[in-house]
Amino acid sequence: MPQDLPDDPALLKQLLEQMINERASDKGKIVHLEEENALLRQRPFGRKTEQTVDPATPQLALFNEAESVAEPGDEVSEEEVVAPARRRGKCKPLPADLPRVEVIHELPENELTCACGCRKHAIGEEVSEQLEIVPMQIRVIKHVRKVYGCRGCETAPVTADKPAQLIEKSMASPSVLAMLLTTKYVDGLPLHRFEKVLGRHGVDIPRQTLARWVIQCGEHFQPLLNLMRDSLLSSRIIHCDETRVQVLKEPGREPSSQSWMWVQTGGPPDRPVILFDYTSSRAQEVPLRLFDGYRGYVMTDDYASYNVLSVQAGVERLGCWAHARRKFFEAQKVQPKGKTGRADIALNLINKLYGIERDLKDSGDQDRQAGRHERSLPVLAQLKSWMEKTQPQVTAQNPLGKAVGYLASNWSKLERYVEQGYLPIDNNAAERAIRPFVIGRKNWLFSDTPKGATASAQLYSLVETAKANGQEPYAWLRHALECLPLASLVEDYEALLPWNCSPVSPS
Repeated sequence: MPQDLPDDPALLKQLLEQMINERASDKGKIVHLEEENALLRQRPFGRKTEQTVDPATPQLALFNEAESVAEPGDEVSEEEVVAPARRRGKCKPLPADLPRVEVIHELPENELTCACGCRKHAIGEEVSEQLEIVPMQIRVIKHVRKVYGCRGCETAPVTADKPAQLIEKSMASPSVLAMLLTTKYVDGLPLHRFEKVLGRHGVDIPRQTLARWVIQCGEHFQPLLNLMRDSLLSSRIIHCDETRVQVLKEPGREPSSQSWMWVQTGGPPDRPVILFDYTSSRAQEVPLRLFDGYRGYVMTDDYASYNVLSVQAGVERLGCWAHARRKFFEAQKVQPKGKTGRADIALNLINKLYGIERDLKDSGDQDRQAGRHERSLPVLAQLKSWMEKTQPQVTAQNPLGKAVGYLASNWSKLERYVEQGYLPIDNNAAERAIRPFVIGRKNWLFSDTPKGATASAQLYSLVETAKANGQEPYAWLRHALECLPLASLVEDYEALLPWNCSPVSPS
């Protein structure tokens, strides 16, 4: 026996138990590190759990589209082909509302005489259509205001009026402003690229001027945004989410500091509203302000700042089943390959809930509520029983423990969607609403000033609400920009809301 071990059997037993516990703890840490390592390796190289890209298509094909869809007969070398060529499907007909230019093709005069000597006459026609794109045309509208005076007296001259302008003493017409806003907030084109587009046509407008126009447009649209917020707060259910945005010149903050863009979506089914709001903070006072005066259901993720809404009178919290499901997907990734584990049990039950929702998708609110009570409640009871049994058996630090813990801590919010037929099962509506901002952010990366970030929030609100209501963004923006200078009454602004305008085609 080594000299450093005690002779007392009781002390020896205690020491051995301590060593065994330490080894077990070390083994647990090793398992936890192995799981974390597996997840980290999955994130950059593994498939996303809820991807929308065809899983059979290699990711590289997204960056090599021309070669990936080339026909076998096309001149493409083997090295260039990164995915199997797909069969060409039947083209969809071109939209009926696009303007048509009819080109008539006649036989040459020398072919109009038949071999029998008679003159041929038209007995029918074959029609095919070809899409044509006219490059952007830039022209100058020259406003000539006649000045009138009287030769018989010294009355002051009178100058004819010109149409009211949104931005006084500016060279920007409504069509220019609409195109500027569309390229930035719909197509995600940074201002410096739009500056270059104008430069190719010989028009030199600095991006600082373009940025000032954007901010001024956002300010002039504020009455419409106020009416849109009133409509949003009258909703039975509002979805909310937030994402990062970097603002370089925020007073008292480093350029690398993170700010936040919040999105809320709701409104009646025939009048959807999507509103963005920029803040430098992610603290709980932001949700309090965004939902000030609201009475109804709120669907969010589990971020702690939303918890303050639970104490606000009339607000009912809902939990997102998509977030809960993702936690179990993470736990599933670290299970031994080819083996079924506890994460699969939870995912199977959650997927049953989603299957019921798919079956009830086209049902009315009352039928959906009845269907949920009949079919979803038993599945929820089964999942809750599994959760309560499993939670004491798992470690809180590993992916499965985190998934079960998330489910348990949010259960009271997660199960509430069965209360009403109109309630959603998850927060995917907010995630879809915020996606255009996230995609655009990849192009322009950051905002320069808080005013610019606020303008972005205002204009994303306008274009996304217009799209949600079936409006073509450029056409609606141009129509609104032409009418805004003449608006003075609430009724004038209400008439410009996207759901009150009949769809306008771009001119």
